[in-house]
Amino acid sequence: MLLLLTCTVTYFIGSLYARSRKSNYKLPPGPSIFTIMSHVFELYNKPQQTLAKFAKFYGPVMLIKLCTETTVIISSSDMAKEILHTNDSLFTDRSVPHNTTTHNHNNFSLVFLPFSPLWQHLRKICHNNLFSIKTLDGSQELRRMKLKDLLNDMHKSSLTGEAVEIRRAAFKACINFLSYTFVSQDFVESLDDEYKDIVSTLLSAVGTPNIADHFPILKILDPQGIKRHTTKYVAKVFYALDIIIDKRMKLRESDDYVSKNDMLDTLLDISKEDSQKMDKKQIKHLLLDLLVAGTDTSAFGLERAMTRLVHDPKAMSIAKKELEDTIGLGNPIEESDIDRLPYLQAVIKESLRLHPPAPMLLPRKARVDVEISGYTIPKGAQVLINEWAIGRTDIWDDAHLFLPERFLGSEIDVKGRHFKLTPFGSGRRICPGSPLAVRMLHLMLGSLINSFDWKLENNMEAKDMNLDKPLRAIPVALNKVY
Repeated sequence: MLLLLTCTVTYFIGSLYARSRKSNYKLPPGPSIFTIMSHVFELYNKPQQTLAKFAKFYGPVMLIKLCTETTVIISSSDMAKEILHTNDSLFTDRSVPHNTTTHNHNNFSLVFLPFSPLWQHLRKICHNNLFSIKTLDGSQELRRMKLKDLLNDMHKSSLTGEAVEIRRAAFKACINFLSYTFVSQDFVESLDDEYKDIVSTLLSAVGTPNIADHFPILKILDPQGIKRHTTKYVAKVFYALDIIIDKRMKLRESDDYVSKNDMLDTLLDISKEDSQKMDKKQIKHLLLDLLVAGTDTSAFGLERAMTRLVHDPKAMSIAKKELEDTIGLGNPIEESDIDRLPYLQAVIKESLRLHPPAPMLLPRKARVDVEISGYTIPKGAQVLINEWAIGRTDIWDDAHLFLPERFLGSEIDVKGRHFKLTPFGSGRRICPGSPLAVRMLHLMLGSLINSFDWKLENNMEAKDMNLDKPLRAIPVALNKVY
């Protein structure tokens, strides 16, 4: 009741303020505070779906006002292009969730820094050094080792007939892929519930609606406790990174040190050239961003793609046939094989269309007043792209069906150039790690379905699957040991 009263009062204060602004402003339409509060639980549990329903009534440019925060929701590919491409330079800043201010992370974070010389410098390092084709090709062997570990785990489960919780297996694999690519070792000795809780909690800094972000007076109270948990877990991650970085710096002092071809060596090389541009503190914050952003989103992407293939035996059969014909039955795939597997690529694109790992992308912020489709997006407004909604609009034929074939022979990719499909964002703020994420998804998915057959527990039929539930499936070995 208190929350409703607070919202109502601040809504009317905001309305009076809006009326006092320029008379030629035409703000986008949107739901009233009473509509928002009547759908508050739906918005909390299924925000992208609920906002997609609102957009059908209010349109593809929709405004939601809560206290001091104005949010504009974009729900069409044409309007997304206006934000991400046409007016990209005007939306290069980020809204900063209260939770990310712990350890001053927002002042060092590539994800949440505003457009600035520091952000440009970090972005350049990611593009030219960390995620370039040359760098990723050079670190393939690190990921190849971790792929063997994943397949060995699946083989052990196949021997016992034990069902695998795909999301958990994918989570462990992604941690290992990323940690070996970044620092050439397991970031944690074993996947335990604490580390999964660490990563999940850090992700909540962006993904969980935090009432303190909408009502500044509540920031001190932290009513959901998210800031407290984030502070605790970031400290643990930094402690582990301190040990890894200090050990590497000590090894590099030796004259006979041989580079490990990982990202830590690359960052320390940059730091050696100019410590003012890249020091140990900045390295920790950058690795934190990359580890947290890459782990759970990649695991979600893999689990959803596997779910769709298990649910669709025809698509699974086509994908397996392509793999058998191209690289041989039962063989794990190499990153160099990806370009020769168009149907596997189509499966990944179609899964990302239906199940974007960041369904609302990351919030942008208007640097000035911007006119979009006849409406004014006011300076300082947060802008969210409902990627989930765009993937299910009528710009796609049979939008709610899983049809990888729609991408065969199509020029559409996930590099941010086609605004019907931007699961990694677009423009200056596109996810810098997307080249690695794309490699990981193809490598893991292709190897899992080419090395094993998959069946559901309790002889369940694929048509009876609940696609909203986590996938549990039993790997059936194809007489190979990895």
